[in-house]
Amino acid sequence: MADTPALALEVEGLIKVFGRRGRAEVVAVDDVSFSVAQGGSLAIVGESGSGKTTTARMIIGLERPTAGRIVIGGRERGTRRTSSRERRRMGREVQIVFQDPYSSLDRRQRVGDCLDEVLRLHFPRSREEREVRIGDLLSQVGLDERHAGAYPRALSGGQQQRVAIARALACEPRLLILDESVASLDVSVQAQVLNLLADIREQTGVTYLFISHDLAVVRQVSDEVVVMRRGAIVERGSTDAVLDEPQHPYTRALLMAVPRRGWKPVRSRFLEAQSQEEEP
Repeated sequence: MADTPALALEVEGLIKVFGRRGRAEVVAVDDVSFSVAQGGSLAIVGESGSGKTTTARMIIGLERPTAGRIVIGGRERGTRRTSSRERRRMGREVQIVFQDPYSSLDRRQRVGDCLDEVLRLHFPRSREEREVRIGDLLSQVGLDERHAGAYPRALSGGQQQRVAIARALACEPRLLILDESVASLDVSVQAQVLNLLADIREQTGVTYLFISHDLAVVRQVSDEVVVMRRGAIVERGSTDAVLDEPQHPYTRALLMAVPRRGWKPVRSRFLEAQSQEEEP
């Protein structure tokens, strides 16, 4: 009997409620549970406001769950305030790459200094060892030593995103969250970055959690997919099964909305009905 693969991430009964003064509370994430095997790739998809990004922010520690458990590498991530040492350890376990690489990079900091700062924070290495590691990281994302001395403004959007990925990988994380990380790139650059991510996963065994509304991207990068609507999971399964034979009307509506040759921008009746239901 084959051994069950170790889990990089377990999410159980995750709930996030936002309070509003003078108004009813908003349940952004409602009893969400899923897991990702070490070295696997899971995509969370849904429209804006479905709760997918809030889920990612709770996993990375940018939002505190109202209830539920988050376990990364077998260690439960607490919901209370933590020490700087504990936050540093947590940063080693999980990193995130955001949609807009330029705003996530320090525009006053050269690329090499950006990577060196991460290495100095997390690893007891000499300057020479860090310089070698910086060269390896740049090579891993398809850049070279010439880019180490550049500022973000001198780089293209695709190159900036490669730097953001290199910075995240510098921590050698167990889990890498990619929150709409290719959405701001044109199609040709998207393909390059997605191919790069596939190569990195194969080389390092890092686990991916993709947050995306783009089903074409999801098909290319994920093994499994979770579909969220109004903060809850409505469908899950292997990527091919969910995208080729969707069972839930909402998933089918998302697929119908994907542009195709000869496509005209007509909103599906299902999504239109949901929008009308959600109007105050």
